[in-house]
Order: sequence, then C-alpha cells, then structure tokens
Amino acid sequence: MRLQDLDIIVTAPPAPGWGGRYWILVKVTSDTGITGWGECYAASVGPDAMTHVIRDLFERHFFGENPENIERLFRKSYSSGFTQRPDLTVMGAYSGLEMACWDILGKDRDRPVYALLGGLMNERLRAYSYLYPLPEHSMEDFWTSPEMAAESALDLVARGYTAVKFDPAGPYTMRGGHMPAMSDITTSAAFCKAIREAVGDRADLLFGTHGQFTTGGAIRLGQAIEPYSPLWFEEPVPPDNPASMAEVARAVRIPVATGERLTTKAEFAAVLAAGAATILQPALGRSGGLWETKKIAALAEVHNAQMAPHLYAGPVEWAANIHLAASIPNLLMIETIETPFHDALIKSKIRVEDGFVLPPEDPGLGIEVDEDLARAHPYTGTGLHLEMRDAPCDYANGNNFQGGAPAT
Repeated sequence: MRLQDLDIIVTAPPAPGWGGRYWILVKVTSDTGITGWGECYAASVGPDAMTHVIRDLFERHFFGENPENIERLFRKSYSSGFTQRPDLTVMGAYSGLEMACWDILGKDRDRPVYALLGGLMNERLRAYSYLYPLPEHSMEDFWTSPEMAAESALDLVARGYTAVKFDPAGPYTMRGGHMPAMSDITTSAAFCKAIREAVGDRADLLFGTHGQFTTGGAIRLGQAIEPYSPLWFEEPVPPDNPASMAEVARAVRIPVATGERLTTKAEFAAVLAAGAATILQPALGRSGGLWETKKIAALAEVHNAQMAPHLYAGPVEWAANIHLAASIPNLLMIETIETPFHDALIKSKIRVEDGFVLPPEDPGLGIEVDEDLARAHPYTGTGLHLEMRDAPCDYANGNNFQGGAPAT
C-alpha cells in the first residue's frame, strides 16, 4: 500500500467560531482506495500559505511511501532542509498528514487506531470544556463576569462534566510576559471564588493564562487564586522559557500545565527536565501526530507527569486526541468543544456523554467527515487561526479578554 493523493479543505466554523477562525483538514488516499483524515493545528502563517507547505511536505516525503512507515516519515520531515530541530510550521503540516496515515492503517486492518498504539488502556475518557456564554448571556460582558462564568460552569456540571476551564486574567498580548494589573488579579480571584462556590467539589477548576505573565507576575496571580484549589495553572509564562515556568511551579501550590504551543518530544523533554510542569497539553495537530505524542506521553510517565491533550481546533484533531488518550496510562483528561458544527462535521460519530468520551470502536479514527459541509463553509477572512493583540495590558481601565477567536 502506498500513499497516492492529497486533498486539503480549509473550513470555517460558523459564528461564534469556537475552535478558531478556520480548520485545516487533510484527506490522504492510498493506491488501494482507502481515505484517511487528519487536521493541522493553528499555523503561524495563513491557510493559503499553509496549504502550500502541506502539499510540499506530502509530495516531498509522503507520496509513494507506505503509510506504515511512520517513524521514517517523521525522521524525513523532521530533518527536512537540514533542520533536525522543532519547526512549528513543518511539524504542524506533518502532524495532520501523520494522523491521516493512522486513519488509513486502521481502516486497512479494520481496527481502531488506539488498537495499533498499544491497545485500549482507558475505556472512559474524562472530558473538560472551556466556559462559553450561555444563550442568555451577553457575549461582550461574559468574559469579565464571575456570575456568568459560574452559571456556565453549573451548566457544564449539570451535563456531567467534572472539570471546567476559564481565563479571566487579562489581555492576549503579543508583547510577551507582563505584570498583571491589580484589577486582573482581583477579577481572577473573583472568578475562582464564584465558580468554586457554584460547583463545590463536583468539578475541578482549570485556570488558563495563555503565557501572559512575567515570572513575578505569574507568581503573584497564582498565589492569589491558591485558596480555591485549581487543578492547574496553565502556561503562566510564555512557552519558550521552561526555566521561568519552573520558578513559578516552585513558588505556587497549583500544578503547572503547558504544551499547546509546543512541538515534538524535544520541546516537551525540556519542560520535563526543567521541572516546569507536571501536566502536559500537546495539541496533536501540532505536536508531531499520534506516534510522536505517544513518545511524549512516555517521557511524561517517567517524570510522574500526566497528559491532558489540548483542543482548540476541529473534531478531526479531537478524534486523534481520543485515540492517543485511550492508549496511554498517564491520562488526566481531554479537552472538548461541543458545538453543532463540530458534531455535524464528523456526523456525530463521537460524542461526549455525561462528561466522558467513549473511545470509538469503528476502524481508523472512527469518524466520518462530512466533506460537503466542510466545503460549504470556506474560510474567506484574512486573520490567522488565533491572533494576539498589539495593545499592552491596560492598567487604568481593565482588560476584557474575549475567549478564542469569536467570528463576527
């Protein structure tokens, strides 16, 4: 069996756009007529440019290759152009193509992908979700309202979720780490208090920051929310500095989580070696695909760290996350995004039930992609999947971070 053809679909989820402005789906076909699907996560360049990168990588390294040769495909792609170091754009392209290879292999052998990764370790996967506005909430006011956040948390708990994530901590700025405004610290503590009082011990609190703070700023904020016992303090400093993150981890009595912006075992190994985090959050459409992330899970295991695969993308990456999660012993939980578009795009083949996901038994990734639906929502914008703002932290008037990339 050889890889023969590639198609790429850039689809845009309808408003409010939870999961990003667009998703890059890859469809790979073998010379035996088996189709595999993958998803490339959150590129640093626009989707048109990324499409050319994906095609170049496929034609250069994947075309005519046996999809079984995952290790060979990784080494060829990782070393491409005399690199042999983490390259976020190349590995993002590779990750989606690698997922598609596993989908093909599972369908060829009539087995789910997790069966090819060591078998079923976890029969039920604990899921978590971001807090999103309920229909009665104001989209503008939600992100700075502890009361609305608590109502959203109660809604998730009523649906069976045992963990909820939120990020009230200020601007999503490209300027690197900054000292939080005192108002942002106060707001963050108010969110934790309101949500903890609403859900009690029925759900864990997952506090996100998106790498916004200096080391000292992260410590100040982390210590302010300690009384509410969050399960994790996510990416408290920019992701390119494991030593600073380790300093935060030593100073704050909340487990540190990181990884959505990292790629390959090389970057995750540096985090573990520095003692920067005990919870790793790889995004499989960026981290190197299923096989590379299985290696990351093994590294985490010997460091007594857990895995919580990240999702701010579409349901194809989610499906890959699920198969990885089903096969590893050190799983904490997986991220989910429940929207009608996510569900329809894979024809409801995998769903969250009472806050947990059951690994699919169907061959491959266990999904059926609705190509017509994906093509009916082409991306026509100019923004990236996610974008950071130019303006710095506002110390006078407060900050209003709008979650993710809401579509207009």
